[in-house]
Amino acid sequence: MKKYFLFLLFPLLFISCNDKNEAEAAIAGIDVGEVKIVRFDDVFYNSKPEDLPKLKQAYPFFFPQNYPDSVWVSNMNDPFMRQLKEETDKVYPNMDALQDEMHSLFQHMKYYFPEVNVPEVFTIISDDENQRAVYSPEVVAIPINLYLGKDNKLYDGLPSYQVQTFEPNQIVPDVVSSFAPGYIAAPKDRTFLSIITYFGKELYLKDLLIPNATDAAKMGYTEEQEAWAEENESEIWRYFVENKVLFDTNAKLADRFVNPAPFSKFYLELDNESPGRLGVWIGWQIVRAYMENNKDVTLQQLLETDAKTIFDNSKYKPKK
Repeated sequence: MKKYFLFLLFPLLFISCNDKNEAEAAIAGIDVGEVKIVRFDDVFYNSKPEDLPKLKQAYPFFFPQNYPDSVWVSNMNDPFMRQLKEETDKVYPNMDALQDEMHSLFQHMKYYFPEVNVPEVFTIISDDENQRAVYSPEVVAIPINLYLGKDNKLYDGLPSYQVQTFEPNQIVPDVVSSFAPGYIAAPKDRTFLSIITYFGKELYLKDLLIPNATDAAKMGYTEEQEAWAEENESEIWRYFVENKVLFDTNAKLADRFVNPAPFSKFYLELDNESPGRLGVWIGWQIVRAYMENNKDVTLQQLLETDAKTIFDNSKYKPKK
């Protein structure tokens, strides 16, 4: 029986891989023009206060009108901001690798969403450690000093679970996270299932738009945390089912299993071993299972489908 099952499985795997290869071949041929990252951080910190009028005219989107010029002058001369700039230049002497990644991302966006514009891409310096790379149809702004590597001295004192997302490999996943809300339908209710399915759709978009990224990078996990989630998938799922959390609307569940945190809160001994956001990780597996078991569903249909329909038709079973 096992040999017969494997005999049936191999053609399915071949067809699936062949479909992916055909899609990637088509994506590689999509013309999005030259993607050149503008180092606005260079432009700004190599300028003088008297250059502000020209800067504001050339880059109006970086100069909100409700801020007086004194704010920008202070920023130019701030020792800490200049330290951020100096450290950034050490890690990113050029943008060649990132330009290639962004070029590939835009090709994938165009393939799955032909109507999207290819925006200009800028690097900036930000003193807000909660600001991530931002996508808009016209501009992608990357606070490049927040992607210097988790061991950078500038991040001393920040929580380790936050700093682990300050790696260069988080730039493009963060761009996709900013892009995704414009295409994913908002949850129809406040159940835990709806919340984790929403973020599962975002991660499925990363599967398609940045296929060369690791699952760990898509989640903002370390490789060890991703391995922990995979090894404990059955136990995580059993907890959610036995404790009837899927259709619960308790807002505290988001803090326990969805929002960034040092660990997930099962209130068990394993908590300190676990990574945060395990509800989101499970939502991702449900969405993956749904698309794997419903080949006729398009990406656009998935993004509009409600969580319960996805769950009921996913045939999701955690890996043993």
